[in-house]
This record gives sequence, structure tokens and C-alpha cells, in this order.
Amino acid sequence: MSVPGFKKVRIDPFLILSFMLPYALYMVTLAPSVTFFDSGEFLTATASLGSAHSPGYPLFLMYAKPFTWVPLGNIAFRINVATAVSSSLACLLVYILTTSLLKKESLLTDERFNLVAVKCAGLAAAISFGVTPRLWLQSNHDKPYPLLAFISAIIFCLLLKWQEEYREGIERPSYIYVCTFLAGLAMAVHQTIVLLVPAWFLMILLTDWRMITRVKELVLTTAFALLGFSVHLYLPLRALSNPILNWGDAKTVDQFLWHFLRKGYPSEHTVRDSALLWAQIRAFNVPHEFTWLGVALTLLGLVYIWRRNRTVFIAYLVSVATFLLVIVGYFNTPREMIFLTEEFFTPLYLLTAVMVGIGLFSLLGYAIRTARLPERVGASVYGVVALLFFTLPSALCAVNYFENDQHNNYIAFDYASNSLRSLPQNAIMFTWGDSGAFPLWYLQGVERMREDIDLPHTPHLVFNWYLDTMPRIFKDSNLRKFDITSFGADTALRIAITEKIGLRPVYIDFSTRYSIEFKDYQPVQRGIVYRMRKINEPSGIPDVSVWDNYNNRGIMGKQPFLDLDTVKAIMIYANSYLEVGEFLAGINRQQEANMMLEKAEQILPEMRVSADQVRMRYGLGR
Repeated sequence: MSVPGFKKVRIDPFLILSFMLPYALYMVTLAPSVTFFDSGEFLTATASLGSAHSPGYPLFLMYAKPFTWVPLGNIAFRINVATAVSSSLACLLVYILTTSLLKKESLLTDERFNLVAVKCAGLAAAISFGVTPRLWLQSNHDKPYPLLAFISAIIFCLLLKWQEEYREGIERPSYIYVCTFLAGLAMAVHQTIVLLVPAWFLMILLTDWRMITRVKELVLTTAFALLGFSVHLYLPLRALSNPILNWGDAKTVDQFLWHFLRKGYPSEHTVRDSALLWAQIRAFNVPHEFTWLGVALTLLGLVYIWRRNRTVFIAYLVSVATFLLVIVGYFNTPREMIFLTEEFFTPLYLLTAVMVGIGLFSLLGYAIRTARLPERVGASVYGVVALLFFTLPSALCAVNYFENDQHNNYIAFDYASNSLRSLPQNAIMFTWGDSGAFPLWYLQGVERMREDIDLPHTPHLVFNWYLDTMPRIFKDSNLRKFDITSFGADTALRIAITEKIGLRPVYIDFSTRYSIEFKDYQPVQRGIVYRMRKINEPSGIPDVSVWDNYNNRGIMGKQPFLDLDTVKAIMIYANSYLEVGEFLAGINRQQEANMMLEKAEQILPEMRVSADQVRMRYGLGR
């Protein structure tokens, strides 16, 4: 029964599926807790409403914070769900963009068939994007890039709507104002949003060039962009409350600019050759994301859209060119850091997925013209359409599922908890790499594990704002009396150890142990961490019993998900077992030594050669 005055709303099942299918897939493969890389830092910053690494990511933190109130699993799992939702919303926008570009297209006089074909193209594009290895990887744990892709897709949708109404003779500058507001807002997710601005500007210019001549509209456009950007006020306001994670401590204008402009990151000139240039370009890897069939469909979609809406065609190419010119040409990323830039291209993959959907629709049109179908088609034709449209997303899902299944990924959680279990009461442990530090921050700051321990991060010891966050260690430290920035983090670490080694138990993690050479101190192994002792202090015997308290979930068998940091953690375990095995063999504790060497081999089969060398050196049998 219809209610007078209310328009009947029709539910689009394809629209719902474009969100629910990726979301269900992400929830099945979602990481259950903290993972490596930036995960522990983002989780801690979100839970405490603090500030993450430069430029702070305030909108992403505010978006994810309400999910921490959902009574479902631990805090890390809840924030991971937030990313799964933003990724699914991005897939939904792929559906909306694809169907918007195809809504006036017809293949037959059968309107029902045309409608189904358009919706199938949109759904196939949405699912294809959802199961690409890049987005799927980002969707299983806390990442800001899916949210960025979602907002950028909204802006494209609004521009298409504005363009459509303009061509019908309706002036709606309010669409542009909302777009600029969202662009300014998206700066608080990730600054790469500015790389899409040239494409959006051209879409406006090629549709109505007179927009840039109207002073009132230009002023309002700028005002809305600044209004969206004002969300960055979150950073100084939250810094005043001294949250658990307060990266950059942006209380002052100078510190805010230092944080926002990423001045804390060292800039090194990289000599580029052709091999490095090619590696940088290949960070944008459409064949890897969509297969070569997806590349062919993308080209087909671009040809199709060139004939229907050339501004969209130009916007896509300009977006790709801008990203490559800035990320590859300007930044000149070193080879070992290229993997970081791969995530920046997520909005481009969203647009590529739209082109894949349009390419599928174009291919269907060619098949219909070739087969000379009747104007009214039967169920068998619908079945062929479904097979044509959903073969690619199904194949992508099958190929990428195993490597993106993180539902049993406890390696980072166990690595951090094992490190904390290795430490005595009131210890200090200096960390080095982000992969080793961030999971510790989460366990201590959010899960409240081992709050008696201090965990200073060595690379940050050169910043006064960081020393201020740890007054128990650095309130009266000599680090404040010298220009530590010019000496470097390794010098700062030596000063800090010298100040504390007689007062509290001082430890370092595995990365620190093998990153810095110590002359006055000797690291003594205790599981996967090291106690620092003075050279003239007796070394004692390593505490082998600490290994019995470890959780080693996932490090013994084949892992479905192996990023660089997970591989590094597995290598740390294997090397630590090998190291303690060699020490035990040296003091003639052969049975225990063999047990440790066998553990090293189980974790990393490549360790067998090194283990056999130890056995030969000390006359151990298998």
C-alpha cells in the first residue's frame, strides 16, 4: 500500500550486493588483531584519539573511532572492521559510477535486458575492484586508503551529476562546493588526494569553462575547501590532551606545520637509473590487480567512454599521468621504499575497475550485434551475460583468496606479546624498526599489557616532542642538552643506555641488536630480545626457559599472508633459535642446542645450512 505524499522507493538488489559481497568476503578474511607495518600505530592512535605518523590522518582516526565502541572482539578487530566497511563502500561507489556512465545506454529494445546488463556491469566492476590484491590487502586490517578511494569516488559521482544537469540547462554550483569540501576533508585521510585535483578541474573546465571566471563561485569554492580542510584542527586540539600516541605533538603552529608537511622524514637524493625508473612505474600495476584480461577490458572501456563522455576519458588519463609524474617523477622513491607507494594508487584502481565494467558492457554489445539476438531474449541469454560479466571477478577472487586470508594472522600479536614476556619488571626496551615497535605500542597502550615497561623508539630520540612524551625516562636526560639531530639516532641510543643501564634493566629488540654496533656494552640474548650489559659484567647463561612462554602461532607452517614485515618476524624467530642453539652448543648443552637448531629449521627451512654448520663446528649429531 502506498502512502499519499511519499514516493515509493525501489530497492536495488545489485546496489546492495555491490556492498554486501565484498563486505562478507572481507569479514571472512579479516585479521583478528594487530598486524605489522603501520597497524599497531594506527590502532593505538584511533583508540586514544591521538595522532598517527605525519601527516596525522585525523579524519581516518575519527572515522574508525566509533567502531571501537562496538562490542565485537578486541579493539584491533573492531578497527579492522572499520576498514572493511570503507572498502565495501568504495566498491559500492564503483557500482554507482559504472551504472551512472551506462544508464542511458541500450543494447536491445528490451528495456528489462538493458537494465539488467547495466546493473551486471556495475556489480562486476564493484566485485572486481573488491577482490584486487591491493584493495583486499588494505581491507583486512586498518588502512586509510580505502576511505580515501571512497571519498574520491563520491566526488567523481557528484561531478558527473553536475555535468549531467548542466547539459540539461540546469546550473547547480552547489555540487562543486560539496566536491571541494570533500576534497579538503579528504586531505585529512591522505594527502595524495591532491593528485586527483587536476582531473576534477579539467572535468569542470571542459564542461563549463566559465566557472573559473565567476568570482563569487571561486570564493565559495575556496571557502568550502578550507572548511573541509579545517578538520586538521583536530591535531592541535587533541595534542593539548596529551593522548597515548601524540606523534608530532602539534600544539603550536610550528609543530603542526612540521607534522603536516612531513618534515620529520629524512630526504635523501636517490640516483635513478632505467631499472629504478621502471620499478617505480611498475608500482602502478594494472595487470597485477586485474590480470591482462582486465587490462584489455580497461582499454575497451576507455574506447567506449571516449565516444560517450570524453571528459571522463580525459579525467582518467590525467589522473594516471598526475600520479606517475608526482610519485615517480618528483618523489623518486628509493627501491627499498617502492612498496610504500603501491598503496597510493588505490583511487586509480577504483577508476580502472569502472573502466573494466564499461569494457564488459561494450564486449556484451559486440556479442549481441554479432549473434543478432532477437529483441526479446530468454533465460539462457541472461545466463550467458552472467557468465561473461562474473568470470573475471570470480577468477580474481579464487587467485587472490589464499594470499589475503588473514583470519588466523596472529604473528604480529604474538611477536609483540612474546617480546613483552621476555622482559623483567620495570624494564626499558629500545626498539628500532616500525614493524617491531608498533605492535608493542598497541598491546601496551590499548590492551594494557605490561604497563610497567617503557618502550622508547630509537629513531624518535632525536625529537624533543618525543622525549616529552616519556618523562619517566627523559625528563632530565642529557639528550636535551645536545643537538642530537646532527649526531643521529644511534648516538642518542648510546647516551640513553648509558644513563639508564645501572638504574633499570635495559633491553633492546632484535632490529636494534643488528642495526647498531655497541663498543661499551654487550647484548645478551633473552628469547627474541637482548639484555644490555657492560663489557666488564659477567655475561651469565641465556635464560632458555623464556621460550616455553612463547606463543608461536603461524610461524611453523606455510602462511597465506606474507608481507615484508611478517617475513622479517619469521626470520627473527629462526635466527634467535639458531643463535641460542649455537651458544648452548658452545657450553656443551648438546640436547638443548639440538632442540633449538631444529626449531630454527622448522620455522625457516633455509636455515638448515647454518644449523648444520653449527652442528659440525661443535660435533653435534642430528
